[in-house]
Amino acid sequence: MKFLVLIHVLSAIIGVGPTFFAHVLLRKKQTLEELRMSLSVGSRLEIFPKIGGSLAVLTGLLLFWLGDYGSFMQIWLFGSLVAYVIIQIIAIGFATPNQKKLGGWVLDPSNQKATTLPGEQVLLWTKARNYFYAASTVGVILFIFMIIKPS
Repeated sequence: MKFLVLIHVLSAIIGVGPTFFAHVLLRKKQTLEELRMSLSVGSRLEIFPKIGGSLAVLTGLLLFWLGDYGSFMQIWLFGSLVAYVIIQIIAIGFATPNQKKLGGWVLDPSNQKATTLPGEQVLLWTKARNYFYAASTVGVILFIFMIIKPS
């Protein structure tokens, strides 16, 4: 059981972790070249939430079924699951599409000589960053639920 808890905690950190610095990669006051590099790095990091997050949910469900946690409606357990789903909705449904559209323009070879972003891309940049801030906030709530859970 301790090994399953270890896998669960590590996969949760690895799965949700990139959410905590995605907005850093999209920080304000970057040059366009820095933004290109940030978007390139960000696209490589997408694999961690997909694998780690899925593994965290599976191991969490296993822990619930194998452990003595009582009712699924315990606030920390239910809240953790809801927080995780909200993070996924924000990241996959809102932040990532804006980030991908921005990356499509920024990383397009025909725009490599550009030195500033057009207004539409600035708006995408801002939206993606703000969505990632929201996902990070919910991630903090998720970890609070997991830390203060009953022993």
